[in-house]
Amino acid sequence: MKDMEEMIKAAQEAAQNIQVQMEQAQAKLDEIMVEGVSGGGLVKVQASAKGRITGLDIDPSLLVVSEKQMLEDLVVAAFNNAREKADEASNAEMGKMSSGLPLPPGFKMPF
Repeated sequence: MKDMEEMIKAAQEAAQNIQVQMEQAQAKLDEIMVEGVSGGGLVKVQASAKGRITGLDIDPSLLVVSEKQMLEDLVVAAFNNAREKADEASNAEMGKMSSGLPLPPGFKMPF
């Protein structure tokens, strides 16, 4: 019976450690910055790996009323590019964190 109690206590401690590590990893994701680009660099979006948009840069040459639809398309493309890069950075960072954990094969962390 004492062995079972010790195993339960160890499992609870491991779960708490994992929770702390997850919180630290999530906080770090907001510090990792990526840049999404479209239109050959005419539109740039800066974002954190967590997906928080921190900046937008539009080349002045695109600020033409008749080109409004093209500008909107380029902004959307830059946002999507930033989101892809944020996802890649997030997956890489979380992969580092989970690589040291004794998880069963095929187990996916709930990020």
